[in-house]
Amino acid sequence: IGNSLVLTCPIQGQISMLTWKITPKVGAPCTLVYRTDKNMTHRTNCSDNMNWTFRADPPPALEIRQVGIAQEGNYSCEEASTEGNFRTTYHLTVLVPPRLSLYCDEQGSPVCEAVAGKPPAQLSWAPESSSSTEEKCHDNGTVTVLSKFTACGTNGTNVTTCMVSHPAGNWSQSIAC
Repeated sequence: IGNSLVLTCPIQGQISMLTWKITPKVGAPCTLVYRTDKNMTHRTNCSDNMNWTFRADPPPALEIRQVGIAQEGNYSCEEASTEGNFRTTYHLTVLVPPRLSLYCDEQGSPVCEAVAGKPPAQLSWAPESSSSTEEKCHDNGTVTVLSKFTACGTNGTNVTTCMVSHPAGNWSQSIAC
């Protein structure tokens, strides 16, 4: 999320037309067309952060600036060329890194939250102990995972570390309650 993305079509032969057909998970489809004979582009129902990018090395590519959850979906490039018609399809999944929050609750137990991640983060503790975990789903497709550390005894230290594992990265934070 927030990064830019460039999708390209593998070109075969001399192209006459490229068409991107975008079917987002949520919202209306979008189409971008490029005709080489007239050096013309056309767009239908596409967001402003999605457009052609023309580079020194043809052909043009599809650029998505500041990718958001709304851009998740299928992206199909259709090429008409001297070699025939070809299609390449991408499935775009947007990763949202969670925000890490670690605090002590009223009983003095460590609580770790991985806030608004997509997909949900995995939480674990050091030292290892039993924990209770809850998930809260948000309307935008992100999930907050909350884990409460529960230790039956003390091992001489009251410092605990919450470790967050997520496809967008791994983080850890320590606290003494």
